[in-house]
Amino acid sequence: MVDQVMEAETKVRSEVELRLFRPEDATAFRDLNQAWIEMYFGMEEHDHEMLGDPVGYILEPGGQIVMAFLGDRAMGCCALISVREGVFEVAKMAVSEELRGQGIGRRILAETIATARALGAKTLTLATNSKLQNAVHLYESLGFRHLPPEPSPYTRANVFMEMDL
Repeated sequence: MVDQVMEAETKVRSEVELRLFRPEDATAFRDLNQAWIEMYFGMEEHDHEMLGDPVGYILEPGGQIVMAFLGDRAMGCCALISVREGVFEVAKMAVSEELRGQGIGRRILAETIATARALGAKTLTLATNSKLQNAVHLYESLGFRHLPPEPSPYTRANVFMEMDL
């Protein structure tokens, strides 16, 4: 039985397609993020701004969004927000609840890091919350290191991390 479950998870993970954001993905990007934010915290003004206009807020200033699809259904995403020359913020990473724990988040984050390198990033930053232990663990496992607290537009942010590329 355990082997069947692991085989099914491996099959799903291999069937997930990663690609860059398209304008028609805006609703899925918003819905995926709104689901986890409302589950753990509650939407804040900055969430509404970014999720309401990902093209204007993320893409037009030089960022990018990696999307994960299983068939025609969006199952995950992660944004790169241009902060300044060579520095991008990793933000709005989400995986659909039914696929969590299957390595999809790791694939999305690895693709996001590769995309950042292609965009000329030298440093990645992020802000998250200690309540999201699996996410913090994932970031650490891929090379992010903890930073001292810093100002954030999110009241929920209490973990700050950085990665040099």
